[in-house]
Amino acid sequence: SNFPFWKDKTVLEIGCGLGTMGINFVRNGAIYTGVELSEKSCDLAKRNFEINNYSGEFYIGNAEELSKFVPITNFDLIYSFGVIQHTPNPEILISEINKYMNNDSILKIMLYASNSWKNIMIQSGLDQPEAQYGCPIANTYTVDDVIDLLSEYKIISIDQDHIFPYQISQYKNGQYKKEPWFDSMPTQMFKALEKQMGWHLLVNARLKS
Repeated sequence: SNFPFWKDKTVLEIGCGLGTMGINFVRNGAIYTGVELSEKSCDLAKRNFEINNYSGEFYIGNAEELSKFVPITNFDLIYSFGVIQHTPNPEILISEINKYMNNDSILKIMLYASNSWKNIMIQSGLDQPEAQYGCPIANTYTVDDVIDLLSEYKIISIDQDHIFPYQISQYKNGQYKKEPWFDSMPTQMFKALEKQMGWHLLVNARLKS
């Protein structure tokens, strides 16, 4: 996310989790605000900041109702990695985000890609959307879906990335052993596959002026 670029700029993260990305932004001089649905995660994020002597604003709530609990102001960056696809009404969340942007603001989001290795495995019953079973919503998107969702935006870039190559059982025990079909694949070939069939759609956009 080119963290140094956001030095002295305001960043709003939707779905801050334990504050891992927030720490990266603040460490590089950004002015940070985090929003999180889970009170437990938000408390841990605050603690993470306190331990590292960093300051940030934190709000707990459903981002589909963002303007009800986060004061409306313009942010230089609105960042959301892997959150929008889990919300019941992504279009409502996007319309809420719009209230915090001006023509100079950048929106950076990660969505799950329909056209991906992972989704092929899920559709074949060989994989699941999340590490935890029973995740209620995990929408996937084509490029056209992204364009529809961000109809009020000028899309700067859409890049595809991330195929998880490791054997899950080993990975859970801290061992990085690749699946045999990825282990035998040359690195350049694997990277080419990620660009075409990665699970993550990385989107950069700004409001249409």
